[in-house]
Amino acid sequence: MAEQKRDYYEVLGVDKNADEAAIKKAYRVLAKKYHPDMNPGDADAEKKFKEASEAYAVLSDPDKRKQYDQFGHAAFDGAGGAGGFDFSGMDFEDLFGDLGDIFGGIFGGGRSRARGNEPRRGANLRTSVRITFEEAVFGCSKEIELTVKETCKTCNGSGAKPGTSPVTCSRCNGTGQTVVTENAFFGITRSVKICPDCQGSGKVIKEKCPDCYGTGYIPMKKRYSVDIPAGIDNGQSVRKPGLGDPGINGGPRGDVLVEVIVGRHPIFQRQDMDIYSTVPMSFAVAALGGEVLIDTVDGKVIYDVKPGTQTDTRVRLKGKGVPSWRNKEIRGDHYVTLVVQVPDRMSHEAKELLKQFDEMTGDSLNAAKSAGEQNGEDNKDAKDSKKKKFWK
Repeated sequence: MAEQKRDYYEVLGVDKNADEAAIKKAYRVLAKKYHPDMNPGDADAEKKFKEASEAYAVLSDPDKRKQYDQFGHAAFDGAGGAGGFDFSGMDFEDLFGDLGDIFGGIFGGGRSRARGNEPRRGANLRTSVRITFEEAVFGCSKEIELTVKETCKTCNGSGAKPGTSPVTCSRCNGTGQTVVTENAFFGITRSVKICPDCQGSGKVIKEKCPDCYGTGYIPMKKRYSVDIPAGIDNGQSVRKPGLGDPGINGGPRGDVLVEVIVGRHPIFQRQDMDIYSTVPMSFAVAALGGEVLIDTVDGKVIYDVKPGTQTDTRVRLKGKGVPSWRNKEIRGDHYVTLVVQVPDRMSHEAKELLKQFDEMTGDSLNAAKSAGEQNGEDNKDAKDSKKKKFWK
């Protein structure tokens, strides 16, 4: 049984009364997100890309949209589904700007331009560094070690054996790209891909450099200092521009992204720019009031507890939190939960004094016993009352 198609408006995430601009904007977002070139090997992304393109092909055409609104998918059953739609009239250059060349090539419409052998930026490199909670709050400097590609001095980066030169790629004729035509969900499609022989450079190396094996680069280990800004959070990254992989055909180097892994703190917990902790206080301090010492990232501070403070009371220490990553002069707050601490060991004298105190403040130690005795007396009076009524 064939899979039932979703409503085209639902696919694009637009209202049935959406205008042309809204439909175009919605498709632009989905097409960029699910395009096969952006998700190589992802069958689900490819399926969603084709589904969105089919919906846009209908809803962007006033006549087809009118038919669809009246008859639904049945309006195009005779056309054999999406294979019957004509994508050549879709203006991909207008939809995607520079990406229009790619999309136009895929659907057989628009113009196609050689981009394979143009300068391209190198890939980014990723690494990580571990820091403490305090280092994340106030910032620090860390050293990282990377294996980076440096230009081979033997061939000066050409990849060719000294005395030889790369030659024009015979597969792409120096364009750096190949055009592949195939039968797909939409019918016959045309896609432009990087030439697999020259990897987009337009040149192939017949005799490779013996030192770099034709890559043009020698891997080398290097150490760099990374400034970790105050206020950075776990999982965020610091960018080091121009330290990534070399570009292609003279393009700029990529960047290095240093992910920060923040260690856990035994006392503090963090949420955005605020810090949270729990501080114990004695029953005497909670009842009578007094001072407690509170640990903060700035050191110990004295807090004056008010008489009668209940356990789990939360207090705020303004400006004792984490600085903003963008402006270290702006800081969050530190929230402290005060919890009454019950002693696990007491002397005989202390216990007797506590019993005397309890008798003077409600006799809570005997509250359950007193309530039980009272309940027994009430039950006895109730029974006696029933007996009197029976014998009358």
